[in-house]
Amino acid sequence: MRKMRRFKQQLEDSDALKVLKNGHRGVLSLLGDEGYPYGVPVDYLVGDDGHIYIHCAGAGHKIDALKKCDKVCFTVIEDQPRHPDDFALYVKSIIVFGRIRMVEDRSVILKNVMALAEHIYPEQLDTFYQADREKNRNTVQMLEIIPVQITGKKVHEQ
Repeated sequence: MRKMRRFKQQLEDSDALKVLKNGHRGVLSLLGDEGYPYGVPVDYLVGDDGHIYIHCAGAGHKIDALKKCDKVCFTVIEDQPRHPDDFALYVKSIIVFGRIRMVEDRSVILKNVMALAEHIYPEQLDTFYQADREKNRNTVQMLEIIPVQITGKKVHEQ
């Protein structure tokens, strides 16, 4: 894998992982139809194992793409607060290169679906998500990204 060109802006690995774990929205990029890149915004969760879990349907463009090529790029951007009297943004971005696969183990899927729901909408756990989980327990799907390289960058855009 390539090293970051602007290495002075590179985040420490622990900081990059913190941004990744705290976030819940990213862009999953795969090799799509006819060799075109396919980037799609997704909700995600970093599991206890350090893998990235994405809730999905069992069919569609993402699934077709990962069956052809399991290499992916996953990008997360964390905006920082603006500083007083400064129009420029401070941004942390994370890029993950890795391999993606469908999760087959139903217990892992159900555990991570609830963890994802709790991560994004903790206030709705007792109502919507419990009922939805029971209704869809046999059909809900999940993707797993096994990271190969995680790189973080801090930028002060001017």
